[in-house]
Amino acid sequence: MRPPTHILVVNGIKVRQPVFVLAAPHSGSDLLARALKRSPGFHVTMGRASVAHVVYAFARRPSITRRGMGATRVLRDALAESWQIVPGACLECPAPCREAGGVTGAGPCATPGAIARFGDASPDLIYSASVLLQAFPDARFVQLIRDGRDVVADMLTDPVALSWFKPAMLSEETEFPNPFLGVNSGRHGDRWKAMPTAGKCALRWRSAVRLSAALHQELPREQLLTLRYEDLAASPAEALEGLSAFLETRVPRVALYGRSVPKVGVWRTRLRGADAELVEKVAREELTRLGYR
Repeated sequence: MRPPTHILVVNGIKVRQPVFVLAAPHSGSDLLARALKRSPGFHVTMGRASVAHVVYAFARRPSITRRGMGATRVLRDALAESWQIVPGACLECPAPCREAGGVTGAGPCATPGAIARFGDASPDLIYSASVLLQAFPDARFVQLIRDGRDVVADMLTDPVALSWFKPAMLSEETEFPNPFLGVNSGRHGDRWKAMPTAGKCALRWRSAVRLSAALHQELPREQLLTLRYEDLAASPAEALEGLSAFLETRVPRVALYGRSVPKVGVWRTRLRGADAELVEKVAREELTRLGYR
């Protein structure tokens, strides 16, 4: 049973039907965030410290999300802080958020009187999806799915993504199963530590798409939209037309044109043969189910 709706008010604006972008790393959430940030009436944040700290705390210790309404209040408060529209607020935003919003100074990037809806596209938000749904029962979720082999190819060049794979991530306090690392049991800890980095990246992608599949079972169609990165890259106008219909607002197509969008199928030239084989072995079931094999 879902908790009663809590009306959150930010800058005098009631938060109704907020939009959250969920995806595995390097699956295109930043592209969607760019489009949403430039949609009429939207204020979308991505990667603000107040939200990131909570998201990664939940990711490291999943049991926190099952402790009554405490986790719900913490995440709701973090988002409320992130969405505040005050002078200088954009100085606390990470570079991708500032760049997506076209902010060159201190901001803010939005005007309170013009805002009707809020959203967030922070990295790894998918691991907090269940808490977001408790905090905002009327929320709208947009999932992005990308070929896991392309995801791994991009993750292998991203120092931030690779920083999560240090052996110290599996400590005595690590909880299992751990969706963030994609490790199901503490008995697999030594195998995880010895696994090549490409395999660890594949585990993270596999876990994320499994969470996406579970969300499909929980949410009604009017609250969840799943897009393929490949469709967004090949036909952005068509993909954003579907997104506009889902959100009942106009999502501008121009936000995606002229961007350096990672190409589809880059794994064929960027993954070593052994790494490609490992990724396909680890994520075979999910790659097949999603039509990527």
